[in-house]
Amino acid sequence: MVFQGRTIGEVLLNFHYGFEADTGVEIVDKLLNRGGLDSMMWTISLIIFALAFGGILEKAGFTEVILGKLLTKVKTIGGLVTLTIITGIISNFVLTDQYLSIIVPGRMYAKAYDEKNLSRRFLSRTLEDGGTMWSALCPWNGCGAYQAATLGVPTFSYLPFAFMNLINPIIAIVFSYLGIAVFYKDEKEKARFAKAN
Repeated sequence: MVFQGRTIGEVLLNFHYGFEADTGVEIVDKLLNRGGLDSMMWTISLIIFALAFGGILEKAGFTEVILGKLLTKVKTIGGLVTLTIITGIISNFVLTDQYLSIIVPGRMYAKAYDEKNLSRRFLSRTLEDGGTMWSALCPWNGCGAYQAATLGVPTFSYLPFAFMNLINPIIAIVFSYLGIAVFYKDEKEKARFAKAN
């Protein structure tokens, strides 16, 4: 509007539909001419529906009933971390959204982490190891759909090459069983909980 003399209506139309750029460089033109909000509506609608579906599952208490029974069998910190990561991965595929795969297990397991005197930053990191890392590997959640559309490669085609996404959860589980990089709320209590577990 300032430098090109466009009206606010034209700017809003460009936001929605995109605009045509001719720089003379093919790859730059391809990046600039991808379209606006309208070209991303499939991904955006997928996120909206995923949030609605996940919200219904959470508010109705389905996820807590299903996954809450698993929590009663967990006795060690390593087991809790393993369950949290697996829940995050499964949530990506069932709840179909990265944010829900972090929020739902986070709410479910917060009390269990508190009971084991574990820091909330440890819970946050564990949720990232499962929920965030695997979100790009699920074709029907917003993250996987966006990356597949951006890269032009189906999600399951790049999955075997997503080394960090595949290896990081395994390392987190192994470290938790070995007691490496496990953060407690009160470090003085660390020895007592380590003996108990």
